[in-house]
Amino acid sequence: MTDRSAAVTRETAETDIEVVLALDGDGDATVDTGIGFFDHMLESFTTHGLFDLTVSCDGDLDIDDHHTVEDVAITLGQAFAEALGDKRGIRRFADRRVPMDESQAGVVVDISGRPHFSFDGNFSQETVGEMTSHMARHFCRSLAMNAGLTLQVSVDGANAHHEIEALFKALARTLDDATRLDERRSATPSTKGEL
Repeated sequence: MTDRSAAVTRETAETDIEVVLALDGDGDATVDTGIGFFDHMLESFTTHGLFDLTVSCDGDLDIDDHHTVEDVAITLGQAFAEALGDKRGIRRFADRRVPMDESQAGVVVDISGRPHFSFDGNFSQETVGEMTSHMARHFCRSLAMNAGLTLQVSVDGANAHHEIEALFKALARTLDDATRLDERRSATPSTKGEL
């Protein structure tokens, strides 16, 4: 198997980020974004996707959480795109629903190379810890745009912590399924011959 990993950095006036991603990992996470709940979500994402992920972010948290969450998603999306390479042999499509107590989230993905994002639902509280709840939606959008994903997401529930955690777990399981190599497929999974 080829090494499906990537290391991507992003430095702006708002954030300084390093991301190292291995698609075929063991679920090992080393994450420090300065936002405790966001770190928890990225660790959950790593655990349930069986990726190995290192994220280091020094962001302008004195302003708010927006730039940190968005720029980590951008960088992680770029890492996914780089680690997937020509996408030869991947399963490409996947969908998962994940419950967490009273809440549930659903994710459908096509690693199509044609970025598209849709979202259905609302978060029940405005913040969880130091993270603004709607930034979970923005994280998914930024990830999709930079990884080249068609990503459709839904959430439902009564507790934003549970809704967001179900979302990150569903996203992880879906991406794990879609990025897996299919032993029956040696070509890129497209009638066009490329994605």
